[in-house]
Amino acid sequence: MITRQAFYEGRVQGVGFRWTVKNVARGFDVTGWVRNLADGRVELFAQGDPDEVAAFLEAVAESDLKSHIKKAEVHPVAGHPAMRGFDISD
Repeated sequence: MITRQAFYEGRVQGVGFRWTVKNVARGFDVTGWVRNLADGRVELFAQGDPDEVAAFLEAVAESDLKSHIKKAEVHPVAGHPAMRGFDISD
């Protein structure tokens, strides 16, 4: 089990980004959340099998959101507690 934190920059708020990510997550065995940040970025946490998390993040990058993402940073997270489901967070 791994956890990844991703930050997306560009025109990522007000375009259905979080809802699209949640829908993409339904096709993968991952848990986590996605939320808007005050600085205009979107933050995503994803946890699961390494291959599932990698495939999920790739699917987000290649989704309809692709044209809105100008920069994406993905970082490993150590020691994050187990999560259930995939939600949109405040």
